[in-house]
Amino acid sequence: MADTVYINGLGSHLPGPPVANDDIEHFLGPFDDRERRIGRKALKQNGIKSRHYALDPGGRPRTTNAEMAAQAAQAAVCASELSMGEIDYLAAAASQGDLLAPGFASMVHGALSMGPVEVASFSSFCASGMMALKAAHDGIRGGARRNALVCASEFASRFLRASFFDGTRPDTDAQFLRFMLSDGAGALVLENRPNTHGLSLKVEWIDLVSYADRLDVCMYAGMNKNGNGMSGEPWSHYANPAAAFEAGAFQLRQDLKLLDHLIPLGLGRYFELIDGGRVDPNEVDWALYHFSSDIFRKKLIAHADRAGAAINQNRIFTNLYEKGNTGSASILIMLDELFSSGRLEPGQKIFCMVPESGRFIVSFMLLSVVAPNGKALASVETVAPTPVAASASSSTRRPIAEKLVRDLSRVWVEFEAALSKVPIVEKLERRRLRLEDYRALLLNLRQQVVEGSRWIARAASSIGTDHAALRVPFVQHARDEQLDYTMLDDDFVACGGVRDEITSAEKNIGSEALSAWMFHKASRENPFDLLGAMFIIEGLGNRLAARWGHAIKAQLRLRDDQVRFLIYHGENDETHLERLWAAIDSLDPSPELARAIVKTAKVTARLYRLQLEELGNT
Repeated sequence: MADTVYINGLGSHLPGPPVANDDIEHFLGPFDDRERRIGRKALKQNGIKSRHYALDPGGRPRTTNAEMAAQAAQAAVCASELSMGEIDYLAAAASQGDLLAPGFASMVHGALSMGPVEVASFSSFCASGMMALKAAHDGIRGGARRNALVCASEFASRFLRASFFDGTRPDTDAQFLRFMLSDGAGALVLENRPNTHGLSLKVEWIDLVSYADRLDVCMYAGMNKNGNGMSGEPWSHYANPAAAFEAGAFQLRQDLKLLDHLIPLGLGRYFELIDGGRVDPNEVDWALYHFSSDIFRKKLIAHADRAGAAINQNRIFTNLYEKGNTGSASILIMLDELFSSGRLEPGQKIFCMVPESGRFIVSFMLLSVVAPNGKALASVETVAPTPVAASASSSTRRPIAEKLVRDLSRVWVEFEAALSKVPIVEKLERRRLRLEDYRALLLNLRQQVVEGSRWIARAASSIGTDHAALRVPFVQHARDEQLDYTMLDDDFVACGGVRDEITSAEKNIGSEALSAWMFHKASRENPFDLLGAMFIIEGLGNRLAARWGHAIKAQLRLRDDQVRFLIYHGENDETHLERLWAAIDSLDPSPELARAIVKTAKVTARLYRLQLEELGNT
């Protein structure tokens, strides 16, 4: 068995010259006015300025995906101290190979002059490159082989051409990706020993986790989602390929309504790695994040900073803006670019993150730069972290408060996953909600909403004079929400309900439990652990209310004045969350209080879910 695995050769292949935003249409067009509007919006969000296509300006393919992977593989082997004939194992990854079968690795092998070799194909979206890398790493570390060649390649543009949409009317989920994805390949040579000449990258660990059991498919090709928004029939179940094409089943799509789930899942796993001692953000010299869009970069940095997990922005290395989103090949291309830049020094740490929206996979890797023969220099100049421009007071954060934020984030991820299985939420996500279901939801939420400002006000009155300043966020919160129930009442009446019915409705058994819990906690002296309860309830408003409101409006074809309560909270509860973070910062919690806040969040999450599970059960 090998104790350590090293990356000793890196290579990449970017087809053709860079293509600027104004020239995309020459390769993928022609576009109509609607497509141009979608393109402008997509490019504004993703921040990409140029990319590469394996097409000529008329949209004709100039190569194959396997040939691009082979080009990158040859470059990686040439950069290593091995020859192609010495390779023991070839792992090849792609979102889609050139053929339905055989596997992608076989086609790459056929394009290389390397002799008989063990091969393995990996198919997914962005994470498939990390899957191939992890399999190669584990095989070497386990002693099954001495070395491996890993490559990943993407030829997305062939599926984004106008001719691929002929006879169909692609929706926004398909059109958006035409301005997001690009082509390219990357490759690495791994060995059980470091280079004799030049630097190597020691693989400390690779971590990859799928959350496919929690959510439906987000990014996909080969099917259409059915009317309830869930996975539909695969293309092979249509009467013939022409019927599948006409139905749009071959179009590459991303369900934009599900995409926001990726950040909390990725951050939740990142925080677990930190708290498990596997990575210390303060020791990271280079952070290679596979961002699919600039908007996600900003969100990720802001949330990580709040949790004490931020990494110096000067050390974040990305080529998204110049190379575009190359999917599974992205992390390999980035590593090659950084390794070739001359900016690496022995002893430095490189942290990689690759999230995938396909059906929600997050993967991470930690590397160390080592000198020839595996030696690290004794003294390495490090750059002190600088605060990122996310939330105020990042410079005053304390370890306990930071860990509290990470723990609360994990509670939220588990809560949201469980919430999706509650019948009313599950029906909403399947797009099978009825008007009477929506009225029942409003009716059963009403009493809890009425009492929300009351228990917050009681909590404020229970705070002692020694902590008088902390009464302010509680009082502000109670003031902001004291009349929210009137919007809910109006929505109920606008949807055909009777006002007397909702104003006189009893709590369901879940609401009784939630209300009793809240008032019990609020009545205790200095009930700061209620910050955990507020995190859950305000998180519902900020993260889910608007999404639910817009989904209900669309499914039931309602007017704005029939979904005001949910949409208002989705658009305005960000301020409440900022106050909550500020309160946690100023509190500087003890370990005991931090644990109490997390426990209160867990209990509140379970009782809130019970309230939704028991609709109508009074």
